[in-house]
Amino acid sequence: MSGIIHKARGAGIFCCLVLLVSGFTSLYLRYLTSLVPTDNPLATDEGELRQNIELDNSLNFGTRPGVQTITSWKAPIIWEGMFDPNLYDQNHIQAHSSVALTVFAVGRYLDAYLKTFLTSAEQHFMLGLPVTYYVFTDQAEKVPNIELAPQRSLKVIQVEKHSRWQDISMMRMKTISEAIESEIRHHCNYVFCFDVDQEFKGRFGSEALGDSVALLHAHFYKFPKEKFTYDRNPKSKAFMETGDFYYHAALFGGLWENVKNLTDACYLSIMEDKLNDVEALWHDESHLNKYFWFHKPSRLLSPEYCWDQSIGDMSDIHVTRLVWAPKHYDTLRTL
Repeated sequence: MSGIIHKARGAGIFCCLVLLVSGFTSLYLRYLTSLVPTDNPLATDEGELRQNIELDNSLNFGTRPGVQTITSWKAPIIWEGMFDPNLYDQNHIQAHSSVALTVFAVGRYLDAYLKTFLTSAEQHFMLGLPVTYYVFTDQAEKVPNIELAPQRSLKVIQVEKHSRWQDISMMRMKTISEAIESEIRHHCNYVFCFDVDQEFKGRFGSEALGDSVALLHAHFYKFPKEKFTYDRNPKSKAFMETGDFYYHAALFGGLWENVKNLTDACYLSIMEDKLNDVEALWHDESHLNKYFWFHKPSRLLSPEYCWDQSIGDMSDIHVTRLVWAPKHYDTLRTL
């Protein structure tokens, strides 16, 4: 009789533990769901949220033995061959993911690059998902009329013209933050910020979406840390002695909340430098690298996602998704 009682007690304890674990999992998923802004078309169903959490489990980290595919903090570095594009697309379509693409086309850059950037984006960027292009320009009347696919739209936002290209580069952080607050967060889950002097050449799809997304610089991804061009001036808020990787500011993104946090932090650091009569070595890119040193990105994009075709060694590059356009700084940049 005593043995039966002990077994019954053991079974009861086991059932209680199962219920506790099950309850905790449900509460945790509800907690994660509560972090999602209610005014966004983001998935709030627990089943869809569970799919989003587990999606990266499908990544094949061993398929590219010649390159680094995961960081020390377990964030994936996305290379061709690691992911199933159909799986990612289906998942994000089911989750109602939507993307804002921001790009600045100021001064001569509009004439030189914007049309190619937008038309190539229509061919390759986040196909199958709702996309809104936010074009920031000082010449709204010159923005080209691009034929857009269904679920895709373009919004032109007038911005101030600065006399120095360095100020245009740095002040975009403030402008993006303001646009997220007033407009983007009400319509899109994700934000991707691009330089305009680039051209899409291949799939740039939903595998790139993540909470916080950074890009490995094509010229530095193979270099040792000692050669990274961080800002070495202790007077600058962008000062770094060391870091994890060297990130390219030509592309960054993530959930709108995280992009806003990044742009706010970079803008405040830039303004503090201005008050101290300091300018970071690579302007907003230096501040972006400092931000990602303290706030690790959850997803890194390989140089496939922004490649410079003048680099001779393409042994690691199986596909070019976005490429640098020819640079004509002598004629395009204002003094």
